Amino acid sequence: MSAKEEFIEIYRENIASIVSIRGSKGDGMSLGTGVVMSADGYIITNAHVVEGSSRVDVVFSDDARRKALLVGMDEDMDLAVLKVEARDLPVAEFGDSAALRVGDTAYAIGNPLGEELRGTMTDGIISAIDRTVTVDGKDMTLVQTTAALNSGNSGGALVNAGGQ
Repeated sequence: MSAKEEFIEIYRENIASIVSIRGSKGDGMSLGTGVVMSADGYIITNAHVVEGSSRVDVVFSDDARRKALLVGMDEDMDLAVLKVEARDLPVAEFGDSAALRVGDTAYAIGNPLGEELRGTMTDGIISAIDRTVTVDGKDMTLVQTTAALNSGNSGGALVNAGGQ
């Protein structure tokens, strides 16, 4: 399979499990990305996308919009779990981050700069593993990638060459 065909296949296999997250915050809105983790409506995103929101909505690739309930959040890990009322959602295949190697191919799928660019895919490599950075006074250990990421990609998928 050519590199171009691989890109197309990775996108095709994953786009239906990538969602937009809209968090209503007072007089504004927080926009991000999420990943469907179960067919019955559990979705994972970053905590900072939904933190402080009075309402959270999820928009699916077919433009269906559902109100989400915040099930749980870990601010230190910057992870949040949402639940929407749904059945038979397309689920992302999760990989094992312990199996990552520097130099592995990485594809980011999300909503850079908001919903106008929804469903954007960029590619790169895993450029570092267990990279410790300080964000808002909190130390976080992260995977670093050269795939282009922007505000709005938060909570989105970083996919390996196997589609996980």
